[in-house]
Amino acid sequence: MVTEAVLEGQISSAPAVDETALIRAAQQGDQRAFEDLVRAYDRAVLRLAMNLLRSPEDAQDVYQEAFLRAYRNLPSFRLEASFQTWLYRIVTNLCLDHLRRRKVRREERFTTGSPEAPVNQVENLREERADVDPQRRLLSKELGGRIRQVLDGLTARERTVFELRHYHGLRLKDIGETLGTSEEAAKNCLFRVTQKMRLALGDFV
Repeated sequence: MVTEAVLEGQISSAPAVDETALIRAAQQGDQRAFEDLVRAYDRAVLRLAMNLLRSPEDAQDVYQEAFLRAYRNLPSFRLEASFQTWLYRIVTNLCLDHLRRRKVRREERFTTGSPEAPVNQVENLREERADVDPQRRLLSKELGGRIRQVLDGLTARERTVFELRHYHGLRLKDIGETLGTSEEAAKNCLFRVTQKMRLALGDFV
């Protein structure tokens, strides 16, 4: 079950561990060593999946599949590479696959004329305080709408770059490796996202 802390985005980066020793032991079949690796990155992996997919159920599926694939492919992992980047690449690829399948399902549903339509849960939230200033409430609603518009308009790759950079603290070089591209491509992608945010929120900042 996805924890409340993960849903709120209140988790820290993966703790520092003696990864080389753990990886070598796990590659030799030490189950406890692999479990230690999982514990070192489990919350970071779940957060990444949750923020990219925005679905607790899908994030949990990716979380389990990612560590399963890591376990199966760990014997071929080369120690001169970054384990974090390698693991995040597995998670990112799984998330992108989920997003592509989700897009196909959505297109098929709309094509067949299903009456179902996405519900904006944020609009259904009740105002907790009746004495909130009306003007402030209006500005907050407009700001939230603009932010949602930017986030919804990002491509899966743009959202991934933004997440890895701002919430996981990865360097652009590592982000490029995670996505199977170059550092310059990751930098350009992050620049585009930043420009979109500034354009949308210009009069609020």
